[in-house]
Amino acid sequence: MHTILVNFGPRSYSVRIGDGPLDDLGPIVRERLALTTRAFLAVDSALPEITIDRATNSLNSSGFEVSITRLHASEPEKSLATLERLLVALARTRHERRDPVIALGGGIVGDVAGFAASTYRRGVPVVQCPTTLLSMVDASVGGKTGVNLSTDSGGHDGASIKKNLVGAFHQPTAVVADIGTLRSLPPRHFRSGLAECVKHGMIGAVAGDPGLFDWIGANLDAILAQDSRTLIELVSRNVKIKATVVAGDEREEAQSAEGGRALLNLGHTFGHAFEPIATLSPDGNPANTPLQHGEAISLGLLAAARCAEMLGGGSGRQISEPLEALLMRAKLPTRVAGLPSTDSILASMLHDKKVQGGKLRLVLPIQGFSARVVDDPAISAVRSAIDSLRV
Repeated sequence: MHTILVNFGPRSYSVRIGDGPLDDLGPIVRERLALTTRAFLAVDSALPEITIDRATNSLNSSGFEVSITRLHASEPEKSLATLERLLVALARTRHERRDPVIALGGGIVGDVAGFAASTYRRGVPVVQCPTTLLSMVDASVGGKTGVNLSTDSGGHDGASIKKNLVGAFHQPTAVVADIGTLRSLPPRHFRSGLAECVKHGMIGAVAGDPGLFDWIGANLDAILAQDSRTLIELVSRNVKIKATVVAGDEREEAQSAEGGRALLNLGHTFGHAFEPIATLSPDGNPANTPLQHGEAISLGLLAAARCAEMLGGGSGRQISEPLEALLMRAKLPTRVAGLPSTDSILASMLHDKKVQGGKLRLVLPIQGFSARVVDDPAISAVRSAIDSLRV
């Protein structure tokens, strides 16, 4: 088992990564919250019952009275209505201020449960137990919580969903990442998480791991085969990168020139504009709509790389070519059919949280496994990057 410290001074916490630590959830929570008597477990309804039982039994054995609420993990359900349902359930169980909310599931469950914990009684502890690769390497660490907001704007399917527009920073008390839970994931969901790993590799030099991108490429077969040792190293190296970045800029307040936490959004301004479009499929098969988060980020990373090259962040295609090759090996999309008009995608991108003064701010890669924040980039380059993804 690997243990990684996320350093926020007196609010620091550990991320435990291994094959089996979910069975120690009760003792881990008891170690941090000695006086509590109950726990509220928010779980993904698609999880195998054995996973839920492992968490519940461990908590019961450590003296916790457990209440369980099941959530349907989808972007439309990542909403204010779901948040309200969680808050009402917390109130009905007479959850007190020291009692933890425990999120067991992927990033959607972690985000909504974390947001509920940040608002109920003005803040109760949250423990993140990610069960997808995506949530292990990204969503569970760093304290970002939130829900999507639906509006009436937009001219294409899904445009009314604005990703993570309502939320709060609320650091977890602990994170328990059991790579054994990944074995129940459908292959498509597992591969989706690799997009965030590739993203971290593209900025690895910023956080002291410039070799991560090449390591992922060299070990991709073992990763896809879910070799335990390789997965533990993959998750640990990604968590270390995220922990380093967020500890230096917890609330994403660094200036553009400094980069800070915004660098973790590489590819996301593009990707978040693609993700809510309900008609998009990673392989052109209508049965596979919509895009998974990581599939949208895969496209977003490639768009960001091509935009950077057009703006002078790299010579030729020295960023986009190796990136595209790795994404294709991971069976992540690099083209997509049915994209709506470029104007409508740009309109969605202007809802991104990094926008300032109505102008786009993009995180773009540069050679050497780093990135920069670009204020008000040339729209012609952004348009060309979007259009390069069309089939």
